[in-house]
Amino acid sequence: MFLRLPLAPHSPTQPRVLRKNSLISVATVAVLLVGGCSKPSGQEASARPAGGASPAAGARGPQTLTLSESDVTIARRGSMVDGVSITGTLRPIETVDVRARLEGILQGVYVREGDFARTGQLLARFESSGQESELQSAAAERASAEGELASAEWRLTQADQLFKQGAIAEEELRTIRSALGSARARLAAANAKVRSSSLNTRDTRVLAPTSGIIEKRFVEPGEHIGTGGELFTLVRNDILELAASVPEKQANSVARGQKVQFLANGQAFAGQVARLSPTVDPSSRSITVYVQIPNPTGALKGGTFATGTVLTRSISNALVVPVSSLHQSAKGTQLVYKIVRGSVDTATVQVGVVDDRAGIAEALSGVMDGDSLVSGNVGSLGKGMKVQIVGAGGRVPGALPGRPAGGPAGRP
Repeated sequence: MFLRLPLAPHSPTQPRVLRKNSLISVATVAVLLVGGCSKPSGQEASARPAGGASPAAGARGPQTLTLSESDVTIARRGSMVDGVSITGTLRPIETVDVRARLEGILQGVYVREGDFARTGQLLARFESSGQESELQSAAAERASAEGELASAEWRLTQADQLFKQGAIAEEELRTIRSALGSARARLAAANAKVRSSSLNTRDTRVLAPTSGIIEKRFVEPGEHIGTGGELFTLVRNDILELAASVPEKQANSVARGQKVQFLANGQAFAGQVARLSPTVDPSSRSITVYVQIPNPTGALKGGTFATGTVLTRSISNALVVPVSSLHQSAKGTQLVYKIVRGSVDTATVQVGVVDDRAGIAEALSGVMDGDSLVSGNVGSLGKGMKVQIVGAGGRVPGALPGRPAGGPAGRP
């Protein structure tokens, strides 16, 4: 016998509804997960670089180098000089030590250090009463000797006539002639004494032997000075001279009369080679070159250190680059860093004449007129580095017009 139970409140149709709702919920979650892991095509494009596909993880773009306008030089054509570099200290052409010619007391000193003295100018005076007295005595002796000589000459004339007439003997005539010779000797001695006394009197006046500037004064009025005592040091600086050593291998390039360009105290001066040493110094293997520089206004001072170049030849229309832009490569060649369309590029350069004094060099190849060269001490450089010039209005010197610094070629 079968028992038939009544149906429960939940019919079999309910589980079917629940399964359907569960499927809808799972589908909804899957859609949400997929949406959170993906982006619209527009957002994906904005996350990538403008140049194309996204770079690999850890990759970096070109490094940017910031320079000032003073770090960049434009290669230009100009004139250069080739020569031999020299350095040394400028010395006055003449230095004179003024010394006392006699012993005595200084009555007066009339110049001080730094005063300009002309040739023959009175610098100092000794007390001269003794010398003047000696001069007067010598002059009197000379006058007496002149009178004695005149009398002896007259006596000889008379004796000659008497001897011819036979009035006197020959011995007496010889005695008169001997007396005349003695009178002449006394007059010569008197003249010598007058000259000596005149010199002593003259030497009481200390005169400038040449025109120049009093560098040192060693005495004061009232001092007792011995013969040969040092009074003044006078320098003639209207012409200065420099003695420089030139290596033996360059000695044949220097000749007397060559022009020399100098730089001293930030000012340029010109001179010329006056003399050359005839022999090579065995210790330094060099010769000494003497260069004279006119200094009529005294603008240059003795003892000034100067650098110069003996001009051997002049080069016109040379392509000039700064020495600071030249670098030595690992192969030993010279190279420069150019700025080409906002990026650093390298070029091997053949260098000609180098003017170390002016800091410029002649580029024979590798550089063209108008090239922009990195010339400052800017640290490490590399080919392909981007360049930004501070103070250049956002443009790199040498870049084509209308192209910003660092911009790709062809993009405005």
